[in-house]
Amino acid sequence: MGSVSKRLLASAGGAALTRLQSSLVKKSPDKVEQIGERLGRLFFRLGTRRRERAIANLSFGFPDMTLEDRTRMALRVFEHFGRTSADFLASKGRSKEDIEATTEIVGIEHIESALAGGKGVLLITGHFGNWERASAWLSLAGYPLSVIIRDADQKGVNQVVNDLRTESGTGVIPRGNSARQILEKLRANEIIGILPDQNAEDAFLPFFGKPAGTNLGAGVIQGRTGATVLPVYCVYLGNGRYKMVFCKQLKAQEGFETKGEGMLRAVNSWLEEVIREYPDQWLWFHDRWRNAREAGLL
Repeated sequence: MGSVSKRLLASAGGAALTRLQSSLVKKSPDKVEQIGERLGRLFFRLGTRRRERAIANLSFGFPDMTLEDRTRMALRVFEHFGRTSADFLASKGRSKEDIEATTEIVGIEHIESALAGGKGVLLITGHFGNWERASAWLSLAGYPLSVIIRDADQKGVNQVVNDLRTESGTGVIPRGNSARQILEKLRANEIIGILPDQNAEDAFLPFFGKPAGTNLGAGVIQGRTGATVLPVYCVYLGNGRYKMVFCKQLKAQEGFETKGEGMLRAVNSWLEEVIREYPDQWLWFHDRWRNAREAGLL
């Protein structure tokens, strides 16, 4: 449910990514984690612009943190996303039972309650933790899930990544002209996975106390359809263990006239809360505040 795995590895191209995948699926989980963390450290060293952006963004979330501490935290962020990318590439052939053997799953009753409403579910997460495990488990467990994705620049990379997603039964809806498909699936009481935590132009809403460009689409769709907005996250606990949490449904904050704004304020607030609990598992190297900075708001 996202494009970070593609961005981390896309520079190698589809053929190299396929070779890496073929190698990883033969490795033990411990070895996959080690390789992923090494990839993350390599990206940290070579990706100067991304590294500097992560360190700068961390000052928004943790203004009292020293530069030295933010640099150490940024390294852990890169290691985490390297590990997450490797885990995703190694997931070919992974079963529901395989995921459950290493993952504590909490809050299934919230998914069941949301679907019982009959108006579909907007499943909200972020570029946080291991979101690809959450989508794979849902689909393998028989829940009707489609995710909104942003295509990578390279066709070969798209093929590798989306083949892994669809193998578990997850539907893939390219971002762009997706509104009709989303509405049809919600009318059929299905689940749409959305990651609304990247820089956008719709509105500037608070995120870690700073105005951040925010896409209002999920809130607009919820207002139009009455779908339940349900947050989920899957965090890494160490030693190959994960915890997947389906939270209670989100309610829009009140008092805002712009369509979708109240809901996205609630989404930003929820996401900020879980990031503060696991700060090294969010995508700090994404330029989340770029539009706000260019608009002179920071």
